[in-house]
Amino acid sequence: MTADLSQLVKAYDVRGVVPDQWDEPLAELFGAAFVQVTGADAIVIGHDMRPSSPGLSRAFARGAAARGVDVTEIGLCSTDQLYYASGALGLPGAMFTASHNPAQYNGIKMCRAGAAPVGQDTGLSEIRRLAETWLDSGAPASDATPGTITRRDTLEDYAAYLRSLVDLTSIRPLKVVVDAGNGMGGHTVPTVFSGLPLELVPMYFELDGTFPNHEANPLDPANIVDLQKRVREEGADLGLAFDGDADRCFVVDERGEPVSPSAITALVAARELDKHGGGMVIHNLITSWSVPEVVREHGGTPVRTRVGHSFIKAEMAASGAIFGGEHSAHYYFRDFWNADTGMLAALHVLAALGGQDGPLSGLVAEYDRYAGSGEINSTVDDQAARLAAVRAAYEGREGVEFDELDGLTVTLGDSWFNVRPSNTEPLLRLNAEAPDEATMAKLRDEVLKIIRS
Repeated sequence: MTADLSQLVKAYDVRGVVPDQWDEPLAELFGAAFVQVTGADAIVIGHDMRPSSPGLSRAFARGAAARGVDVTEIGLCSTDQLYYASGALGLPGAMFTASHNPAQYNGIKMCRAGAAPVGQDTGLSEIRRLAETWLDSGAPASDATPGTITRRDTLEDYAAYLRSLVDLTSIRPLKVVVDAGNGMGGHTVPTVFSGLPLELVPMYFELDGTFPNHEANPLDPANIVDLQKRVREEGADLGLAFDGDADRCFVVDERGEPVSPSAITALVAARELDKHGGGMVIHNLITSWSVPEVVREHGGTPVRTRVGHSFIKAEMAASGAIFGGEHSAHYYFRDFWNADTGMLAALHVLAALGGQDGPLSGLVAEYDRYAGSGEINSTVDDQAARLAAVRAAYEGREGVEFDELDGLTVTLGDSWFNVRPSNTEPLLRLNAEAPDEATMAKLRDEVLKIIRS
């Protein structure tokens, strides 16, 4: 086949439409390239519930085994279950999933041993280069004896490890609604929650990569409407929504109201800091100001970084940080090989809620101190020109501070906003925050008018 791999390979994974951009022969080439770049003699592979995932996964395994590598297949799993296997077994790993993307997509998330990321500058560009080189002629023959391909079930061990990190044995009984969105949460949640004092109300637990009920992307408010309604109908204590590969978790309170991922980041950071007696906590630059405030209040050191899991993981490893969180509901734990796991964050929320008598809305109010806009996308013809226009509009104002760590962050006393370009689309993304809803709305609309003029 022919393919433009630059359109498939993003900063931290491979993703494209099946079969137009992405098929089993190409997956086999990626398997061969992956082991050549990592130098592995054994790897672990898992996949989600998309119809194309088993075939792509097995093709990748064939490409790896043909170069002398022993392959452990763990089959159906969440992405954080694959990270668990990579960490526990000490093996590089590959997870076949397109996460929250529509059904026609699939992809690979790759990591080195111990769930260390494979990003654009840490092997992914070289893997792409090799696969492109081999597209027409195939991977060169290997003198190595072909490796073995064996099956291993890691679900019970994954669940036991997560439960060992958070004590839920003494919490009060809780009623929790979980919307798996027909994704991998339907596979992992029953085992992880087994034996805990929880009344589980499952929604869309049937594994179905065509997503018949709604897209498995809880970041879109339209996709948590069913969960919000069910929480209110059931009189539940909270609701949880997982994305397609179940590495992200979104929370709604007992009223069915969404809880900001920044508030969850602050809550979990406080618990991890109390557990470890301090430490560093990573947060990206568009999480709420609540996060660094709470971190300092609990004796920790906040570290601000760019948006993106490759940046967070690199900073986690370099700094020895105990925890990291993003506005997109990715949560990273030192105790989980610096990898992201929404399931572990969910267990922390359950432990915090079950350890006191009040409702979740009251508990998280301590960590949700500002009004935020959420992320607003605007299509533009010239990203650089519109960013320059935004900066020009605020230059010269008294007390204004500029920061270009990732896009443009403008701080105006007790408010701030960030505008950053998409790497893959002609978009600018706006996030704004202020002490109250009215001030935030005025700032948001002011910046959007400049961007869209």
